[in-house]
Amino acid sequence: MSDLVATSPSPSSAPRSASDFFSDPYDSHPLWFKPSLFLSPVFDSESYISELRTFVPFDTLRSELRSHLASLNRELVDLINRDYADFVSLSTKLVDIDEAVVRMRAPLLGLREKITAFRGSVEAALFALRSGLQQRSDAASAREVLELLLDTFHVVSKVEKLIKVLPSAPSDLQKEDGVSLRSSMNVENSTQQDGTTIRETQSMLLERIASEMNRLKFYMAHAQNLPFVENMEKRIQSANVLLDASLGHSFIDGLNNGDTSVLYNCLRAYAAIDNTKSAEEIFRTTIVAPFIHKIIALDTATGAAGSSGDELENDYKQIKHFIAKDCKLLLEISSTEKSGLHVFDFLANSILKEVLSVIQKVKPGAFSPGRPTEFLKNYKASLDFLAYLEGYCPSRAAVTKFRTEAVCIEFMKQWNVGVYFSLRFQEIAGALDSALTSPSLVFIQDSDLDKRSSAYLILKQSDTLLESLRSCWKEDVLVFSAADKFLRLTLQLLSRYCIWVSSSLHTRRGNASPSPGCDWAVSATTEDFVYVIHDVNYLVSEVCGDYLGHISHHLSSCSTEVLDVVRKSMLQGGDKLKEVLPLLTNAIIEILVERSVEDLRQVRGISTTYRMTNKPPPTRHSPYVVGILRHVKAFLEGDKATRYLTQETREGILLRTVTDITRRYYESADEVVSLARRTESSLQQFRKKAQKRAGAAAGASDDNVSETDKMCMQLFLDTQEYGRNIAASGLKPADIPVYCSLWQCVAPADRQNTISV
Repeated sequence: MSDLVATSPSPSSAPRSASDFFSDPYDSHPLWFKPSLFLSPVFDSESYISELRTFVPFDTLRSELRSHLASLNRELVDLINRDYADFVSLSTKLVDIDEAVVRMRAPLLGLREKITAFRGSVEAALFALRSGLQQRSDAASAREVLELLLDTFHVVSKVEKLIKVLPSAPSDLQKEDGVSLRSSMNVENSTQQDGTTIRETQSMLLERIASEMNRLKFYMAHAQNLPFVENMEKRIQSANVLLDASLGHSFIDGLNNGDTSVLYNCLRAYAAIDNTKSAEEIFRTTIVAPFIHKIIALDTATGAAGSSGDELENDYKQIKHFIAKDCKLLLEISSTEKSGLHVFDFLANSILKEVLSVIQKVKPGAFSPGRPTEFLKNYKASLDFLAYLEGYCPSRAAVTKFRTEAVCIEFMKQWNVGVYFSLRFQEIAGALDSALTSPSLVFIQDSDLDKRSSAYLILKQSDTLLESLRSCWKEDVLVFSAADKFLRLTLQLLSRYCIWVSSSLHTRRGNASPSPGCDWAVSATTEDFVYVIHDVNYLVSEVCGDYLGHISHHLSSCSTEVLDVVRKSMLQGGDKLKEVLPLLTNAIIEILVERSVEDLRQVRGISTTYRMTNKPPPTRHSPYVVGILRHVKAFLEGDKATRYLTQETREGILLRTVTDITRRYYESADEVVSLARRTESSLQQFRKKAQKRAGAAAGASDDNVSETDKMCMQLFLDTQEYGRNIAASGLKPADIPVYCSLWQCVAPADRQNTISV
């Protein structure tokens, strides 16, 4: 140890040199050497060396390990020298330690004994305190139960006494009043006044009994499974039965006599014992049921001999009159503000319940959607009746409560609007489908032109579509709760009509297999397509105009967002109709072009006219040119086109038809010119070869006009005349690109860039 100390560097050693600061420290290691791995509990020297031998020589590894060992030794010496002085002086400081420990142990043991004794006394006192508190709690609980049982007994006794007093009160009052009646001059008035007092007294007494029964229910809920209470259950049930019977008689008496005080007291009594169903049932069976049976049974008997016996409109009128006359008093009492009687719902559980029950028994056919017209009439009358009942609700919350009642929900379930819509769907869509499956276009007869829906329509198919669209939103067809379905049906009808038109045109072109009702387009004339275009234009204006306004009027109670969706949907339906207009126009153009192409076939005859002949150059146009546009002119100037097509449509047909005809004209002329030039080139080569073989002079040439030039001159004259015909129709030939191509194909070189007709 002394050697280690002697060799250790002193704190006051010489200062370090520059090499000590800028050279590598003595404990620096290469990257592959990690001393921290030696401290791992799973370190294995053999595996460590085997891993490093692949890229580190043994000599290098040995020198590095020795360097690390030297570093560890230096650190160990530094650590020992740092605490050496304290370690040496430790023996001088630790003097008499054992004696000090002995002196401290005795007081500590005494203190421990005192603490242990005190803890035992505290735990004993705490146990005694807890026992006392538990006994006090048990005593309080027992006293509370005892007081509850005593209160229950007193309430039961009080209720029994009041019930016993109840039937004797009227007789006693009658006996006392009988003495005064004998000495009274107005016997009848006194009797009536005394009778009213008796009813009111009974109702007040019943209300008091009901309040006591309410207290009794509270006590029973807090004293369940107690033998004392179980022994009193028969007495309590007997009191309940007597109270219900007496309260029912008093309530019926108040209803029959229209006594406001009696009804008010009875209703408060029913509310106190939470027995609103009994009051509602008594009112239903006593007041409502006899009248409802009388009304509907009488109406059924009279309807058997007259009109349909399942109509409800007249029944509802009489029921409304009955409610306003005989039920208004009770409804007003039960809806009095801050009276606590809002728990009653006589509208749903008494009136509506009885109405539903009687209709199901006496007039079950009223709910049947098999007769859509009668069903809708009864449905709307029922909705009006429900709205009338809701008019007696004092607040919006009461209306919501009325609508969520089980009876009201059951009443609405009886009206199968889904089946009704299905029948209307078959009726409306079936009519349109029958019209569209006709093998030919059907024109509206003169006798039908007076109809409003047919005033501006020509085809029966279009008229049927408009009638079907209007049927969806008729007052005697539309059900507001199914307005979304009728809107969908409206859009489906428009789509069906569009598909009928487009499928017919595809069938005409042979792009699709024939479908029922699409054969008419195969043999249709331009006039037929004019009629269809006219009807489509009228339908577009109707759908996007008055018809849309009619739908918006029916849905005026809906939100702005809903109205916007409906408007966009109908405008999209109108756009679908507009999409078939170009297809119809194309069909007309195809027919006109095919007719005009018949005259263009004579263009190929020009080559025959001038080939291998000595005809002079042409000086006038060919006769066929005059007839190229005659079909177009006859169509556009005809009565049907000028009457049923707009000026814009006619101009569009003219431009596209002339363009297509000119394209066909250009193809024919280009074919004739190209063939003539190829033929002329071949003949010239043949002549040159023949001249060379015969030894003829090669410098001789024919100054006459060639056959190809004659053909081009004829085609140019024809093109000029054709351009004049185009100009006569109102178009500028120079504005038609394909005509410019035709001009450049046949015009002389000096007139290629100038079109003059």
